[in-house]
Amino acid sequence: MKNLFFVSVALGIFSGTTLTVKAQSAVNLEQLNASVPVKRSAKFIEGIEIRTGKPVSEQTAIFKNTESVITPYKTSTINNFSEIENCSSLQFKYAQILNMDVESITNYTLYNFIEKWWATRYRYGGSTQKGIDCSAFTGTLLHEVYGTDVSRTARAQYDACEKIDKENLQEGDLVFFNTRRGVSHVGVYLRNGYFTHSSVGSGVTISNLDEPYYCKKFIGGGRLSINKTD
Repeated sequence: MKNLFFVSVALGIFSGTTLTVKAQSAVNLEQLNASVPVKRSAKFIEGIEIRTGKPVSEQTAIFKNTESVITPYKTSTINNFSEIENCSSLQFKYAQILNMDVESITNYTLYNFIEKWWATRYRYGGSTQKGIDCSAFTGTLLHEVYGTDVSRTARAQYDACEKIDKENLQEGDLVFFNTRRGVSHVGVYLRNGYFTHSSVGSGVTISNLDEPYYCKKFIGGGRLSINKTD
């Protein structure tokens, strides 16, 4: 019985020792594997150049031999990059307003004038940037942009013009409206159906002849002799 007891104890001790050695061996192998860095070969994508020095979200990937430019926000294909690059913010703004191609905005004097007066409030009888009415605005524009002097009132400007149909209007022509008993409002035609004027509600702005209100009130266009074309 004593021998059986000692044999059992011995087996227990040796069995426990064996388990301890195996566990320690497993731990050592894990530590060894964790301490050895895994070597990975760098991979390069052919045709892509990454500019360093900026976070990835701000980098631009340029694809060689193509005209596509990828930014973090949008992808665009530029057909005439040199034309777009040379366009000013003024051209972009008024191209969007007039629904036209950017390169079509070429009369910088005209659009700089509009930009300077933009949102100036309407004031009947006014002629400054503190407040200006419709005929004073058209008169100031024609003088500064085209070097033409016109009469002070909308009615007098209408009488001085050669009458032009809507479909034949050109940039710089006048457009007249009956907002209260006859010729009572005037603006300067731009292009694509749009005209600039000093409106009662918005001040100096740009509107379209096809808007319901102006379409209903439109009388016709007028061209001063200085703006006549052959």
